Order: sequence, then C-alpha cells, then structure tokens
Amino acid sequence: MTRIIAGSARGRRLAVPPGVATRPTSDKVRGAVMNVLGQFFEGGDVVDLYAGSGALALEALSRGCRRAVCVERDGRALEALARNAQACGFADRVELVRAELPAGLARLARDRFALAFVDAPYADGPQAVLEGLGPSMVTDGRVVAEHDARRPPPDRIGSLALVDRRSYGGTGISIYRRE
Repeated sequence: MTRIIAGSARGRRLAVPPGVATRPTSDKVRGAVMNVLGQFFEGGDVVDLYAGSGALALEALSRGCRRAVCVERDGRALEALARNAQACGFADRVELVRAELPAGLARLARDRFALAFVDAPYADGPQAVLEGLGPSMVTDGRVVAEHDARRPPPDRIGSLALVDRRSYGGTGISIYRRE
C-alpha cells in the first residue's frame, strides 16, 4: 500500500497503476528523503519526473509545496495520478504533462522549481535528465534522484552539485543543489 506519510493529506492511500511499468518509491524511502530535505516546505514549486502514481509530488504538496508539475509518459499512470491528486484535495495544484523524458524537459522551460524528483528507470539512470534539469531549478533548489544503489550518478552535473547520497537496500538516493 502506498500512502501519504505526513502533512495535510497524511494517511491518504494512493492508487498505483497496474502492471510493472511503474515502480513506486516505497513509503520508507520517501519518508527518509523527506527527513533529509526537511520535514515541511514553505511554498515553492515541485516537479516530479517519471511521476508514476505521483507519490513524491503529492507528498511534497502535503508538506507545504505550492504547486506540482508531474511528467509521465504512461497514460494509465497519469490517470492514477489524477485520481490521487483529487483524493488528496490537490487537483487544482497539480499540472499533468504527458511526455517522454529527457526530451520533455523542453516543455518545462518556462517554470522554475524549488524541488525536483527524478525517478528514471534504473536501466537508464537519471544522468541524462539531470543534465537538462539545471536551468529549470531556482538557485539553491534541490533535486532528488533515485537510482540503482550500485550505479550512482556523478557528484557534479552541470549546475547541480551533490550534497547527500544514501542507500536503502538496492535503492540509491542522490540529492543535488543547484548552484
């Protein structure tokens, strides 16, 4: 069961798209990431790339982010994400973008985000998306990249500099700050 861990939507259960194409971030890892970032946020926009069920973006909204842009290529995942946003009371604060990444980053050029989540398929890794994401981040914005713990991305990617890296079993988390 995937659920919102804390904040205004705490305890809400989230629908997960059928099949194996979507790999939701576990509650344990999501909670650990939020603890590293700071329990709650004071506004700011969040972007969730490879959004799947939207658990990461919805968790950030529940904890105080202002608005979320969720990018996903799978239509079934976007349908589940829309239902989840509605169930959490965030439908008016979530923008859904159906796009393939990293090419879809061009659609974000007008936005600036304080927080980004990148949960690329482990086989691809997050590096290509991280390389194109920097310009969409505010100075000092944070980027959380989930990856195979055995294959972490580089410590520095363009304007993004690594500030923390952790492993939770086979899941690696790298947190970057935009300089």
